[in-house]
Amino acid sequence: MKLAAALLAAVALTSPLAAQQATRYTIAGDDVAIYNLAGSITIQPGSGSGVVVEVTPRGSDARRLSVEQSGRTLTVVYPEDEIVYTPMGRGSQTELQVGADGTFNDGRNSRGRRVRIMGRGDGLEAYADMRISVPTGRALTVNLAVGSMTAENVDGRLTLDVASADVDVSGTRGALTIDVGSGNVTARDVEGELLFDTGSGDVTVTGARGRTLTLDTGSGNVTVTDARAESVDLDAGSGDIRIEGVSAPVMRLDTGSGSVDVTLTGDVDRLELDTGSGDVTIHAPANIGARVDIETGSGRIGGDLIRGLRRDEDEGRVTGTLGDGRGTITVDAGSGDVTFLRR
Repeated sequence: MKLAAALLAAVALTSPLAAQQATRYTIAGDDVAIYNLAGSITIQPGSGSGVVVEVTPRGSDARRLSVEQSGRTLTVVYPEDEIVYTPMGRGSQTELQVGADGTFNDGRNSRGRRVRIMGRGDGLEAYADMRISVPTGRALTVNLAVGSMTAENVDGRLTLDVASADVDVSGTRGALTIDVGSGNVTARDVEGELLFDTGSGDVTVTGARGRTLTLDTGSGNVTVTDARAESVDLDAGSGDIRIEGVSAPVMRLDTGSGSVDVTLTGDVDRLELDTGSGDVTIHAPANIGARVDIETGSGRIGGDLIRGLRRDEDEGRVTGTLGDGRGTITVDAGSGDVTFLRR
């Protein structure tokens, strides 16, 4: 009996979906993974012994969709390589590699079939909306190609991976990883190890709490307000950066192009700011204590907090010590003005 049960658990079970009607699936265990090429996904807190997934197929070809459940993985199966997702709108499209088992975004599908999802055209007009309920302490990975994703008040470890979609998260507790190809990311009142990686789109983080806050963006504006962490690491390709009301002993900001505006709430152990092009403005308390080293390739260095520091006009550099000099503030700007102001 035990062998038979094990073999049954290893076999993927595929079930058809009734168009426009929600079908419920319960996935026991930890480290649950969900795959869906198109649709709107809502993630919410749940109870009981497993992650509960409600799948509602939509579109004129909704009946052709099915769900495959294998162990702790649930996949919406799309039988065609051309998919029409009408909420995208005319002229929009996304292409990606999809494995034989319907999975994607996990680095294993470089040799899979090429799937194109478009807002208008000839193809399978179908998508699946999902509502996912997550018990406390579970680990969940949700993979979505296009659509939208929302997570609210979940207490667990979340990994949200999307190709082209907006992601909105609020009130979560636990490690949170968001990986977006293109789309905006909004996170409010989140707590835990926070890692956001985006290709293009704006990133807005408000009320974050955790040991680390790491953001890696290709292009788009980044705004972080009212956050507390042991360290903040931000690597941005292009776009404006605004950091305000953030308390972190260590802050490392590296930007390719775009303006940077940082407001410090108090002393820092280390602030490192490296920019390619764009103006830099730092607001700090009047009594801040730090060793300061500001250098710019082309641009002016000014502000009331640099008065009394040593200025080397030929080198485009200002150095010196403020207050007790316990922290360090280093700015290396390629081009653009650097302004260091008293709050």
